[in-house]
Amino acid sequence: MTKGVHEDQRYVTALLTNDVSLINDIYKKCASKVKSFVVFNSGSAADAADIFQEALVDIYNQAKYKNLQLSCPFEPYLLLICKRKWLNELKKRAASPVTKVDDSLLHIGEDTFAEAEALELQKEQAKIFLAAFEKLGERCQEIIRWSMKGDAQEKVAEALGVTYGYLRKKKSECMASLVKLIDKKND
Repeated sequence: MTKGVHEDQRYVTALLTNDVSLINDIYKKCASKVKSFVVFNSGSAADAADIFQEALVDIYNQAKYKNLQLSCPFEPYLLLICKRKWLNELKKRAASPVTKVDDSLLHIGEDTFAEAEALELQKEQAKIFLAAFEKLGERCQEIIRWSMKGDAQEKVAEALGVTYGYLRKKKSECMASLVKLIDKKND
């Protein structure tokens, strides 16, 4: 089953036609995210700018020479390419390249689209979770936050000044409320 072309194909077309307005939108939406990722992962702002440019050139070349048709949103697709390029660059700097000299990152297949779609889905699910979480009472939010830290429940109960039994019961109630709120959002 083949998917239709995603509406974000307009960004690919913008690269092909040198549409300055849409290309500026790409920079506004994505450049800072790429910079954050690269800087957080042992790179510099200059490295990030290079990776971003290389990724745009790769997408341009894929569109021009291989008729690239997006079946997913452009932003997570571009970010995924940048991430792969930067991780590959880190491996090269460590003197053990991940890919062949012909740079297999230029091969953009259905798995890349699937990963980009999964990234977009995770982002949407996180939004739904946070919106539901914010609707919970303050005490439930506190209990869930503490529980998510991964500490033993006995420690969490002590930190919150409640008994272990109360914490387990209250956490169960809070999680049930959270699940109901999330289910309502998904309907």
